[in-house]
Amino acid sequence: MWRDRGDVASLNLLYGAGGKEHEPGGKFTFVQEDKEGTAPKFEVVDEQGVTWKVKLGEETKSETAASRLVWAAGYFTDEDYYLAEMRVEKMPKLDRGRKLVSDEGVIRGVRLERIITGQKKNGNWSWFKNPFVGTKEMNGLRIMMALINNWDLKEINNAVYSQPGEGVRYVVADLGATFGETGNPVIRSKSNPDDYSDSHFIQKVTPEHVDFYLSSRPLFITAIDVSNYATRTHMQDVVKEIPVADAKWLGKLLEALTDEQIRDRLMNTKTSREACEVLLQDALDAGGLDNITIIVGRTAPMPASENA
Repeated sequence: MWRDRGDVASLNLLYGAGGKEHEPGGKFTFVQEDKEGTAPKFEVVDEQGVTWKVKLGEETKSETAASRLVWAAGYFTDEDYYLAEMRVEKMPKLDRGRKLVSDEGVIRGVRLERIITGQKKNGNWSWFKNPFVGTKEMNGLRIMMALINNWDLKEINNAVYSQPGEGVRYVVADLGATFGETGNPVIRSKSNPDDYSDSHFIQKVTPEHVDFYLSSRPLFITAIDVSNYATRTHMQDVVKEIPVADAKWLGKLLEALTDEQIRDRLMNTKTSREACEVLLQDALDAGGLDNITIIVGRTAPMPASENA
């Protein structure tokens, strides 16, 4: 579930778990559509024979950003990358998300997950019943879910992977429902910086425990679906009663991530620098003291005709 990353301040948050060496590029060819989950997805293969799972829609930026932060804290994540634009050869009409793909097979704003050769999914794991319950590493992961406002903590989003030479890994495999507002289906959001910045983090502190904010209870009128209502309500307990000592452990680990490191890692152009400076100052003005995380998204340039 967790591995000591060593010098956290030296980690490259631009590329995350896969590093620059696994960065997707070149030509992509369509393989098949993936109809699991709620977001449109399909698989492609690149020129090197690497298979990628492409996700479309509003989760692409939030999931990539969340995977970087969770990985930096020492937890295993998928190798996710964000591309402002990609073109896919032999692209058919999708059953889901077809409006997001041009007739030429061009898609903007996508998340690519690298399919690791030899890795096998053995099943799912529960937040409340797993081999790590009660450990500081498990409690740290619970805090991370509160930190990124992950309101979709269903068991189906947690995967147990095995890989020759790597052993078994417990991973939160879907981090898309993050960086927005938690709550019922009417108010919750994802990949919404305004909602995220307005949300609360710590709910209650006692001498022994810390409760973090996470609202996932459905509207009462939906209680007719008893199973869903109970499951969603129980999710709130994932971030409750965290031992103070474990919260301090994670905080000490993350404090090595400096403002300068995150700003430099996510900055390639003048526009990105300006955005980082503005966001950093806004965070400081709002009361931030250290370890302020800045997430910058890049949009594809408009065609010359549109600029005109």
